[in-house]
Amino acid sequence: MTVLDLRNPQHQLLKERIQPYLDFATSKATRQAYRLDLRHFTEWGATLPATVQMVAGYLACYAEILSPATLQRRLSAISRAHDTLNVPNPVKTEGIRLLMRGIRRKRGTKQREAKPLLRDDLVHILCCMGSDPRDVRDRALLMCGFAGAFRRSELVSLDVEDLQFVTQGVLVTIRHSKTDQEGKGRKVGIPNGRHKGLCPVQALAHWLEASGITTGPVFRPVTRSSAIACTRLTDRSVANIIKSRASAAGMEAKDLSGHSLRRGCLSSAAMAGIPNHKLKAQSGHKSDAMLARYISDADIWNNNAGGLF
Repeated sequence: MTVLDLRNPQHQLLKERIQPYLDFATSKATRQAYRLDLRHFTEWGATLPATVQMVAGYLACYAEILSPATLQRRLSAISRAHDTLNVPNPVKTEGIRLLMRGIRRKRGTKQREAKPLLRDDLVHILCCMGSDPRDVRDRALLMCGFAGAFRRSELVSLDVEDLQFVTQGVLVTIRHSKTDQEGKGRKVGIPNGRHKGLCPVQALAHWLEASGITTGPVFRPVTRSSAIACTRLTDRSVANIIKSRASAAGMEAKDLSGHSLRRGCLSSAAMAGIPNHKLKAQSGHKSDAMLARYISDADIWNNNAGGLF
């Protein structure tokens, strides 16, 4: 296999034609994260291609400063860069594997996780909300995000064209997601609510009617004067809405995040006894192992061996 020599004009032209396809091999967010990670590595003093000694020195320098998860992500970026350049990859050497294993064992690997926003907590938040345009939007966003077990990126990416209102509720088409970068898409059903005032389908329909949105982004910024923008909310907006609504309802919001709706739905459903295959169908998880990370605390109480009294 011939390595591209960028000093060769023909090879440079070939690279320019290839690069767009290489870019689409990973998501925009992943590419941005890799760029930042590589910048951190080179600003520390390393070069690309790097030696095993450089990578080991970098890990030793930041072993007590950065989390093991962050260091592992940095290694992934460094590794990807070397594989792309088709040069020897220091990250894949036994020495770096052993060093990273030692860092994980010394520091521990527990990651900070978003607190799930459970069903009863969400109901309390909804009961504390008003009826102005921002309230109507946030009610629809919170209820749909919870009922669909959506990632925040999936939630803000929804367009009106992705919604199909049917007798049973609303059928939502997720065109792209974190685990579906090729855009195969999947459908998620949000059923009609059983209790008046707590129906995500009605909340969504009310928002679309009140806002006059008939095409394009479903969830949009609302100004203080109640004007509705044409753009879509950002990922960060979802986290801010969850935190602000929880605080307004008198709840502790520090550990809540944009992921709290997804975790809350799956945890609440697990506590209600809904089987794993149904949870995975709603959330899009591919394996029980990944799902277990979301419902581990909830599952503690199901058939608990200590419940003998």
